[in-house]
Amino acid sequence: MQDPERGLSLTIARVVQRLQGSSLHSQLERQARVSLHKPEIKLESLKEDIKDFLKTSGWEKKLQNAVYSELNVFPWPCHSAAPPEHIKEPLAYMRKAQGSWEKRILKSLNSMCTELNIPLAQKRPANEQKELLNKWNEMGTDEPDLSLFRPVYAPKDFLEVLMNLRNPNYENGEQPSFRNHLGLIQVPLKVKDIPELKEDFSELGLNIGQLGIDDSAQVPPEFFENEHVRVGQKVLAEQDSAAAQQYVRQGCPTALRADLWALILNISNQPEDILYYEQLKSNVIQHNLLVDSLIYKDVKLTASNDDYYFVFEDYLYQVLLCFSRDTSVLEHFTYSSATPPKSYIQGKLGMEEYAVFYPPNGVIPFHGFSMYVAPLCFLYHEPSKLYQIFREMYVRFFFRLHSISSHPSGIVSLCLLFETLLQTHLPQLFYHLREIGAQPLRISFKWMVRAFSGYLATDQLLLLWDRILGYNSLEILAVLAAAVFAFRAVNLMEVTSLAAAEAVLADLSTLKVMPLLQIFLFATVT
Repeated sequence: MQDPERGLSLTIARVVQRLQGSSLHSQLERQARVSLHKPEIKLESLKEDIKDFLKTSGWEKKLQNAVYSELNVFPWPCHSAAPPEHIKEPLAYMRKAQGSWEKRILKSLNSMCTELNIPLAQKRPANEQKELLNKWNEMGTDEPDLSLFRPVYAPKDFLEVLMNLRNPNYENGEQPSFRNHLGLIQVPLKVKDIPELKEDFSELGLNIGQLGIDDSAQVPPEFFENEHVRVGQKVLAEQDSAAAQQYVRQGCPTALRADLWALILNISNQPEDILYYEQLKSNVIQHNLLVDSLIYKDVKLTASNDDYYFVFEDYLYQVLLCFSRDTSVLEHFTYSSATPPKSYIQGKLGMEEYAVFYPPNGVIPFHGFSMYVAPLCFLYHEPSKLYQIFREMYVRFFFRLHSISSHPSGIVSLCLLFETLLQTHLPQLFYHLREIGAQPLRISFKWMVRAFSGYLATDQLLLLWDRILGYNSLEILAVLAAAVFAFRAVNLMEVTSLAAAEAVLADLSTLKVMPLLQIFLFATVT
């Protein structure tokens, strides 16, 4: 077991190392040098005077937010002697399963490449570059022939892989604590029960004011909303990421949401950030990637057909095409169980000096990927800021929804939490659906993989994502999925097939998220 003080010192060292390479570090140095010319800075108390100057000028708060952001994103270091792959994923069989899944994805991508005789990447001719630049803001009007392209995989393919996951240590022995689990996920991971979830999500309690609840026995909704807006404005004025994260646990007022989310994610859209986005855009203009066609295809199959999101088609292309070129995204692979795919220059297969990551960000889009971006388009209309918000949401949360890991917010744990909650608290419903061949996870999996994007009405989805940011956890997705089944339990008890069960749960657009969560968590008998 690692000494807590040793763990803390390792964390501090890592945060310092990461911040030293950031633009914030150079800005702080510049401000400190500027302060030397101020009359209130005395040589005999130089260190303290500069500290006071940085505090009063707001730079100390920016540093605190940057440190808080680092602590939120990166995992606590494990034992100093642990190999790097343990930071990615501590369980060997999970690492192996993720590796096998990646090989399948690459095989699918390579076979499409061969079948269509299309290179993975090529430079665009000058006339094509000019044409793309001219129509950058109206790419949705373009109708390329995508009939031969297919998504590399869909959520149901991924579910089949997760269903076959097994811990080899249990292969031939008894699993006394786990053998009673009758769901599709058969790996023994620790997931929370209702009392633990109640404690973790205590701010969602029945006696606490919430945005997204139309009537409360404790406080009239209009009084709570007015007060909540006032507090939100104060949080924004203070520019404190930690306070903003705590605040959004009770929901964000619509007018403040964009600024509060940016504060929590530590996104400020500085001139250098806008320049970086423009460089990514330039990379898109210059080179054509095979994954570009996968992005086009996905947007056409999903967001373009969605009543809420079809108007944002151009934004989606801009953000996702730039995202595929962004090598800074590779950094998240240090704490993700996934490994970025490599491509080799023709004729140099296996020679590492000729290897490049493909796509440059290491993320191969799948069916529904564009729906991670679509809801954000309601909040951010400036492309570079929209891009930064999405990238940060992805490297904090969304990557966990399509990689195999034992992390509590990973998709395997979410599936197991969902099935455990249903089996424990709605056993009759669970067994009924299982008996008719309608395992609940077969229906709810697609909701969780897409973080409910495209299934809930947008106002309800944003209230849900408020809580993901507020609790820095995706576990609420599994709780909501179970709550939906509880809400429709009477109808589900009457169905006799998977198709009928899917029909009952086909439309979630009328559901109110917060009452469902509150009733399931705080009105369930435990």
